[in-house]
This record gives sequence, C-alpha cells and structure tokens, in this order.
Amino acid sequence: MKKRILGRTGLEVSEVAFGGVEIGLPYGIGVADKNDMLSENQAISLLHEAMANGINFFDTARMYGESEQIMGKAFGDRREEVILATKCRHFRNQQGQLLPEAELKKFITNSLKESLEALKTDYIDVFMLHQADQEILQSNLIADTFQELKQQGVIRATGASTYLASETALGIERGHWDVIQLPFNLMDQRHAVNFQEAQSQGVGLVVRSVLLKGLLSDRGKDLHPKLVEVERHIGKYQEFIAADFPDLPTLATRFALSFDTISSVLVGIDKTEYLYTALATANGKYMDRPTLVKAMEAAFPDPNFLNLPYWDKMGWLK
Repeated sequence: MKKRILGRTGLEVSEVAFGGVEIGLPYGIGVADKNDMLSENQAISLLHEAMANGINFFDTARMYGESEQIMGKAFGDRREEVILATKCRHFRNQQGQLLPEAELKKFITNSLKESLEALKTDYIDVFMLHQADQEILQSNLIADTFQELKQQGVIRATGASTYLASETALGIERGHWDVIQLPFNLMDQRHAVNFQEAQSQGVGLVVRSVLLKGLLSDRGKDLHPKLVEVERHIGKYQEFIAADFPDLPTLATRFALSFDTISSVLVGIDKTEYLYTALATANGKYMDRPTLVKAMEAAFPDPNFLNLPYWDKMGWLK
C-alpha cells in the first residue's frame, strides 16, 4: 500500500483509508439493522487485518454509532501506528438551527473529549467538522476553537467534511482547515473545480463516496424506476472495463486515485473481501492522461439529481 502526504499536515496516509461508518451503525444499500453488521470482535479483526496490510488511515466520527469505541479497542495498544480522523458532533439541532455561540466552544471540546475517551487516545490526528456548511465554515468562533485545540496539541490537524463544491471552495479560502473530506466519483465530479486551489494552499483532500454508496458496483442494477437514467448511465462505464480496470468498483476507485491532488480515498469496508478488493485496487497503476480525460467527460449530465439522502427518503434505494 503506497502512501501520500496529506497536504500541509505532513502526515503520510495510505492511498486507501478505512471508512468506519459501516462497522459502527447500519449503513448502505442492503443493510437494514445490526443483524446485517459485523460483530464487535469481527470488526476489530477486520481493522487489524487492514492495518497488517498497509492501511494506516482510519476515518470515523462521533455520529457513527459504535465505530469510535471499536477502533479504540482495536488500536488502543498500537496508537502510534495509525492515523485517526474523527468528526465533531453535528452543530445543528433537529430544526436545523445552529447552536448559540455561547454554547459552541464547550460543545466542540466536549465532543472531542468523548472521542478521545472512545478511541483510547490523548490526541486526534485529524479532527473534523461534520457536515460543514457555509454558515459553519464562516464562523470565526468555530475556527478559532479548532485552532486552539491544535495549538494545545490535542489535535494534530483540523478538517472539514463538506457536501457542496461551494463549501469546499470556502473551506479552502478561509485558510483554517488543513484537510477537507469531500464526495467525488465517476458520476459526480463537481468538487474537481477546487482540486488545484486546494493543492496550491496545502489543503489535503480525502475523497469519500467513491462508489456512490455502492451504486458503482454490482449493486447498481435493477434500481427503482425513478433511477432508470442513473442505471443507464452506470452501464456506459462498461466501455472502460479492461485489463487495468476489470470491474466497476476498481475503475471507480482508480479513477479517484489518478488525481495527484487527492491524498486518500475512503472505502467503506465491512467484509474481508471488500478489504482485499480495496488493497488490490490501490496498486499504484492508475489512469493515463487520455483515459482520465475521457472518464472526466463521462460524468453524469445532471449531478444535482445525485442526491442520495433524498433518494433514501423517497424509498428509491430499497
């Protein structure tokens, strides 16, 4: 497993990062409840297997159910061998309102304390905003609190998890955030407009949703009638399938890794077979420039339609 530098943090992270949401709570297509998940012992074994095979970058969050606790049990006695990224609790209440400024600093520090306890560590490598929207990114109080924690040494780098390309652009522009985690894949390439600026500012980029919640795999078939155009477009990627890209998940992952502006690709792993597929995919042999350009031109024509939370709400992902 090759490693890349995570922007100005100087951290060397594996090209594939272990996405920890699936080991912490029911998540993804076909996962209804805990009965469809790994047991705690199985999850710990999987984390150890990933580490033994060169993955050193593990991503989790306060909001990922038992994920932090499981990682804490897995890595508590080998903390220096892994790079841990976790995310603060959400700043908005159920009505979508941002917490009052008077409460924010304590909220952030309490969330971090909970993460430290769960992860059995006294520092976090990358402490991130979760669902960082424009208002959150524009808050000086939030940014200053994260910077104070960094100066104290309790976190090594600050980060923000964004959804919109405009949020990523603002996160880079503000200069407070060392790392940005963003969605990017064959279908939805909107964030690519920010890649060069991130690199020039030393902001490390970590990509999630590289398989579009599993749709860019064998799960992207027989979809809901409302997604017929999505399924048809996914079928078009078969023209890229060849020796270097033997299947759609490999194609999708190597597409993202073909950008030198991307430090690591998050892969949701909840089965040993998924781990070994990810390891085989990140082999250092990615797209040449002509193939990459062709793949970039093959993005879904209406990326705004690719709203998976809405699809899930509408029951289109059952």
